[in-house]
Amino acid sequence: MPDSLRVNVDSIINSASITTKTFIFFDSLTEYPFTPIEKVSAETFVPLKSYEARKAIPNRLVTKPVYLAFKLENTGNETVSLYFFPGSLYSNLQLYKKREPASLQAIEYQNTKSGFVHLTLLPKERITYVVRLQFCKTIFNDINARLITEDFLPYFKMEQDNDFNDRKTVGLILSGILVMMILFTMVNYFLTGRMEFLYNFLYTICMFLLIFFTAYLPESAGRFKVFFIAYFDLFLLIVGTIFYLAFTRKFLNTKEDHPKLNRFLFTEQWVLIVFMVAYTILHYFTDLFVWQMRLENILKFIVLIAGIIYIIIAFVEKNKLMNYLAIGTAAQILFSIFSFILILAGISSQNIFTSSIFYFEVGVILSVIFFLLGLTYKNRQELIVKIKEQEAMKLEVEKKSFETRLAIINAQQEERNRISADMHDDLGSGMTTIRLYSELAKNKIGDNVIPEIDKISTSASELIDKMNAIIWSMSSSNDSLGNMIAYIRSYALEYFENFPAITCKIYIPERLPELEVNGEIRRNVFLVIKEALHNIVKHAQATTVTINLNKEPKGLSLTIQDNGKGIDMENVRSFGNGLKNMKKRMEALDISFSIENNNGTLIKMYRQTLD
Repeated sequence: MPDSLRVNVDSIINSASITTKTFIFFDSLTEYPFTPIEKVSAETFVPLKSYEARKAIPNRLVTKPVYLAFKLENTGNETVSLYFFPGSLYSNLQLYKKREPASLQAIEYQNTKSGFVHLTLLPKERITYVVRLQFCKTIFNDINARLITEDFLPYFKMEQDNDFNDRKTVGLILSGILVMMILFTMVNYFLTGRMEFLYNFLYTICMFLLIFFTAYLPESAGRFKVFFIAYFDLFLLIVGTIFYLAFTRKFLNTKEDHPKLNRFLFTEQWVLIVFMVAYTILHYFTDLFVWQMRLENILKFIVLIAGIIYIIIAFVEKNKLMNYLAIGTAAQILFSIFSFILILAGISSQNIFTSSIFYFEVGVILSVIFFLLGLTYKNRQELIVKIKEQEAMKLEVEKKSFETRLAIINAQQEERNRISADMHDDLGSGMTTIRLYSELAKNKIGDNVIPEIDKISTSASELIDKMNAIIWSMSSSNDSLGNMIAYIRSYALEYFENFPAITCKIYIPERLPELEVNGEIRRNVFLVIKEALHNIVKHAQATTVTINLNKEPKGLSLTIQDNGKGIDMENVRSFGNGLKNMKKRMEALDISFSIENNNGTLIKMYRQTLD
């Protein structure tokens, strides 16, 4: 190293690059961890500026020690304290120096951990420095050579960090989004106990740490940064992917719904686990960096190919829930590929839109967003299924309740039918016998009228009529509108045969609606009509009675019109409780009932039967 390349530190203001005055030696042939410094000093150093690979160290040299040598002098009258900065990604730095004209054996060394090598030169002092560097096990190594004054060091660090402020800001914002996602999945796991939330929680933590440390770690140096860049970032990526695969299997219930996909994802999980263990062994227990990088590329290739296969399967299956995760995976793959292209192209990452990590982070966030969309869809589908199940259970309960009520009604109706049959067979025959014997008795006594026998005969006839009406109302075979109208018509015509002075007219539509009319309605309507006809004969002084059954727009009406003297609405005492009972019977059946004067008395009953 010629003295003409000596650097005068007294003239340095803030910082200065000494790449043109620095020499380099790679200890690439040694079989030991490093060559003794006495032997290194005798090796041939070449100018750092002429070493073209200083910005992209070949993989075969990453595990080999490299030595930088430079000469400094302090021409001033004050002690100068400054720092040597060789670059940011070194796992170890050692400093050796010799004061001239001391012999080579006077070299000392100093361990450094901050990434900066501290140098001190007394006034008029000349020193030759040799810095031994151990590269970080990554492809992003480069070699720099810069001197920084002690006062300017904080500003130098700040300058380096400021160059990446936009990237850091975006990274911290995206990290904040992932923190909310972590809280969301954690709360859901504790509330529901569902494993898919736990797996997504662990996946999101890995992605959060990956994005946060990438944004937060300073650009200059540091032991943790070396650990992160060399190993931990890939560890977070692969372990996060393993958790994401476990989440996918649980979230889609692949074990039951998609067995083939489940086997594929399960196999991928274990392949990644095995390869990650092998990568860890290579990284920490060997110097086979070339094989380590090959294995890292294989891991990333497996993740990429598996993601593409999953996307294809999802779209072939045409499962909407699976498609949400597939779209998120596709977004993550596309942005990761674009990020990788930026790395290969060597494009500066100082601009946020040219930062490779930015596009990777965007891909992660998009995958999280599509997971939330998929979760929303899944919750909606599960809610629909749950509602359908509840409705089905409700319908089943209602069906059983209806069947129970129907069974009770059928049992009651059967009992009514039995009672009506017994009444017809036993009571009916008995009352007919009484009336027959009373008629025979009247014939035998001839002209000698016995009032009691007449009363017995009349009472027996009336009881037979009432009993027939009860039997008619109780029998389920008569539960129709047509049967009710036929019975009322028959009764009315037969009733007025006993009163020749009154003409009864009945008008019924040709086609009656097919309506079921239960016994209670038939009986009460019949009793109201019977009471109305009785009142006409007793009070109306009418000569004509007209019974009309009319079809109304939304129901049926039945009117009874006479041409008598009408009803005195101010004084209805003549009707006794009959009118009140008629109205009460109809109101109980939801049948409107009215009575008015209209060229006689008009009674109207109306019930809505159609919606």
